[in-house]
Amino acid sequence: MASLDSFKARQTLQAGGKTYTYYSIPEAEKNGLADSTALPFSMKVILENLLRFEDDRSVKRADIEAAVAWLGNQGRAETEIAFRPSRVLMQDFTGVPAVVDLAAMRDAMVALGGDPQKINPLVPVDLVIDHSVIVDEFGTPKALGDNVALEYARNGERYTFLKWGQSAFDNFSVVPPGTGICHQVNLEYLSQTVWTRQDTDSSDGFEIAYPDSLVGTDSHTTMVNGLAVLGWGVGGIEAEAAMLGQPLSMLIPEVIGFKLSGKLPEGTTATDLVLTVTQMLRKKGVVGKFVEFYGPGLDDMPVADRATISNMAPEYGATCGFFPIDQKTIDFLKVTGRQDDRIALVEAYAKAQGMWRDAKTPDPVFTDTLELDMSTVRPSLAGPKRPQDRVLLDSAKVGFADSMEKEFKKAADIARRYPVEGTNFDIGHGDVVIAAITSCTNTSNPSVMIGAGLLARNAVAKGLTSKPWVKTSLAPGSQVVGEYLDKSGLQASLDALGFNLVGFGCTTCIGNSGPLPAPISKAINDTDVVAAAVLSGNRNFEGRVNPDVRANYLASPPLVVAYALAGSLQIDITTEPLGQGSDGKPVYLKDIWPSSEEVNRFIEENITSELFKSRYADVFGGDENWKGVEVTEAETFAWDAGSTYVQNPPYFEGMTKTPDPITDIEGARILGLFLDSITTDHISPAGNIRAASPAGEYLQSHQVRVQDFNQYGTRRGNHEVMMRGTFANIRIKNQMVRDEAGNVVEGGWTLHQPDGERMYIYDAAMRYAEEGTPLVVFAGKEYGTGSSRDWAAKGTKLLGVRAVIAESFERIHRSNLVGMGVVPLVFQGEESWESLGLKGDETVTIKGLSGELKPRQTLTAEITSADGSKREVPLTCRIDTLDELEYFRNGGILPYVLRSLAA
Repeated sequence: MASLDSFKARQTLQAGGKTYTYYSIPEAEKNGLADSTALPFSMKVILENLLRFEDDRSVKRADIEAAVAWLGNQGRAETEIAFRPSRVLMQDFTGVPAVVDLAAMRDAMVALGGDPQKINPLVPVDLVIDHSVIVDEFGTPKALGDNVALEYARNGERYTFLKWGQSAFDNFSVVPPGTGICHQVNLEYLSQTVWTRQDTDSSDGFEIAYPDSLVGTDSHTTMVNGLAVLGWGVGGIEAEAAMLGQPLSMLIPEVIGFKLSGKLPEGTTATDLVLTVTQMLRKKGVVGKFVEFYGPGLDDMPVADRATISNMAPEYGATCGFFPIDQKTIDFLKVTGRQDDRIALVEAYAKAQGMWRDAKTPDPVFTDTLELDMSTVRPSLAGPKRPQDRVLLDSAKVGFADSMEKEFKKAADIARRYPVEGTNFDIGHGDVVIAAITSCTNTSNPSVMIGAGLLARNAVAKGLTSKPWVKTSLAPGSQVVGEYLDKSGLQASLDALGFNLVGFGCTTCIGNSGPLPAPISKAINDTDVVAAAVLSGNRNFEGRVNPDVRANYLASPPLVVAYALAGSLQIDITTEPLGQGSDGKPVYLKDIWPSSEEVNRFIEENITSELFKSRYADVFGGDENWKGVEVTEAETFAWDAGSTYVQNPPYFEGMTKTPDPITDIEGARILGLFLDSITTDHISPAGNIRAASPAGEYLQSHQVRVQDFNQYGTRRGNHEVMMRGTFANIRIKNQMVRDEAGNVVEGGWTLHQPDGERMYIYDAAMRYAEEGTPLVVFAGKEYGTGSSRDWAAKGTKLLGVRAVIAESFERIHRSNLVGMGVVPLVFQGEESWESLGLKGDETVTIKGLSGELKPRQTLTAEITSADGSKREVPLTCRIDTLDELEYFRNGGILPYVLRSLAA
């Protein structure tokens, strides 16, 4: 549908020998739109989107004017707008359930008497299979091949389903396993910075050009902000709606400006910079806000470093971490092999739109600002369990000792060591049992990957080896990385230290670290050793990396190698030797740390545009394993009732063309009382499935052997597994459940009321469902922090939870709850469930949902204690927009879309 174009912004632009149409912001200003020159660059992307989609329904003239009025209110006006991204990006953990939902919607459309072909992506969708490879094999040249073989053996049903989707749906492409991590593939290949499509609303035959933008089903979609592509993570639920043509409802954001100046000092890396930035922004408080980087520090900052910073926007809490288009953007597009005419278009378009940045560009207006002189950055890690908990490298030993006292309560035991059966070594607290070069955050950045290789080369030359208890792994984010490490000769040095290639995908950072060697695992569990992991990732939440590892530290790839050599967090690697060289002398970190000059020389010699072009020449073709996956093409999917991976979900059972009215929540029981920072990993774990758990029991009842369980992440296409896995993280703590000594019991337990029987949360929820009792969950601050995991909301819904009441919510999880028809509520003022003295045996009635519910309306919770006493508590309903209200009224965003298409 053509824009109404109230401001007559539609113009033509010539670039690279071609003519394009576009919606010109400067032209709109000539025709009555207020001056927008000083807007943040990210807000100009929003403004252009509104100009292009003006329809007087979802986008009105007043919305366009409101985007420019931002200069007066800096995003504090809470104005709702509709944003339409250019495309959608998925990875397979979150993508499989999204495609399952689309397949289920086709079946539901048939049941409602509609056309199933209406359920089809209307914007380009790319799904990269990158989250299913597990580090089973490591430290051997056979690791890559063996892990790929295991991956296909475990995931045949999922891959068959995805390949069916590739043939069944229009605008849907699948990047096969073994290609790389979705965010790195997006950065190096899929993204164009300026997108184009054929303009079907015009007869001039020109393509229309507009800023590349996207939403993704992984929170680290923000990585591509480093290439000036505006995008962020959403739940699979919202992504499906975007695919089906629904605008993304959002409030015009506040934009925090982060000024960078100076240069990184010798001996520091982009990882040290991003850990510093993360800590600063977490302290500042940027949840739900845009962050945009500016200042002279950008003049010499390559896109790889920018992408490292942008990648961790979820860790610092922002919606995005945006960098504008400048010469470094063009340089990156060239070296990664983009087409010449596209590169010419990017530069011409950015300059025509006022979206080009250079050293002379005036600073934009921001809601608020903060500044970092990069010359003050020092080598750092973050841990033991949160990305924002930065600790200086020279304080890491002291920091671990402090955690042993305060976090793990084992300070008196810190020096003890324990034998490992069948070996000639022992292990102790703080021993590094996992050292993993992993994750999109760092494996996309040549400076730290080359740095790790050079450090490994220098260590091997000195005669150092990794400690025998360390599980070492290297999982690059794209095949390009594997190519340049091999071409440069550095892979051989990494191999010598055990950092053999284990796969091209997201491994340890997502929890796909694989099992530790059995003797080490046994020693850890028998003695309750606080073992450590050092990984070049973005997530180190407890229970995520590996069930045997309790202290997890984020670090640059060179430091990952260094800690594999040292073998322990109880060694200060800045002053103590990493080991003894072949000459009998101690070797220190400074002895093997490569200079930035040498790193840059290796980058210039080994990374070329031809390398990218060759590796991405057949990106959708896949290897022989993928080509051997056979599917039957059909309009609807032939569900296999015996599959334990893919099942038709129950979201649309009994659905009618009109929704039932919303009702108040009467006499609900409390399923859980949780404290602050409950993550989506706590709510819906991605890792191991324990045999003694509801999900494990379900799989065993379906004749699945324990060794074939795979993990929750790969089972997300089966709601039966995922319901049972909801709130099943081994480290989650429901404050209702305590042992005889009064200590909170870890794991997915609750107390069924009123009898007080202790049972798994899933089992209790099913009993409550039989009794017809609705459920609520209480939590503290930042509920739902972490990955954009739609199953954290889907599982909550399917357990019968109607409301989650917290002190604050993470942005994506809040919207996901609404998208599943679960109401998010927040306490007002300083109130909390703890201040109310809740025990978990109360009943809760929430009034105000029925009737004329409005966004952010104050509702009342009537809480009745076991002794019959009552109190009323005001709560703010965090259904934030009118569109979200419509989704909630329909029981979720998917029923809303389905009803709209079936009408």
